[in-house]
Amino acid sequence: QVQLVESGGGLVQAGGSLRLSCASSGSISSINAMGWYRQAPEKQREFVARITSDGRINYADSVRGRFTISRDNAKNTVSLQMNSLKPEDTAVYYCNALQLRPFYDYWGQGTQVTVSS
Repeated sequence: QVQLVESGGGLVQAGGSLRLSCASSGSISSINAMGWYRQAPEKQREFVARITSDGRINYADSVRGRFTISRDNAKNTVSLQMNSLKPEDTAVYYCNALQLRPFYDYWGQGTQVTVSS
């Protein structure tokens, strides 16, 4: 089992920045990748960014160049630095931990990010 706790959401004006953090605990060694997803009202949850255990990083096209994912292995945390925020970035952001064998997706409780125009 893996537990994920997000922090760092809030309200920011367009063009501003926020930093999200995800603290993980439990069977961390079984995790192959950690990342962030988001879900806006009345929309499906969508991929934002991911970092694998060997350091490979992927971003959604909508955030590439504005968001940066990073990890601190010593603290078992993954962070998402969000710059140049837009109103369309408004969503609940969820931390995700992917375990491949056996396959399992772990999710945090989510943190609200609201960007005002």
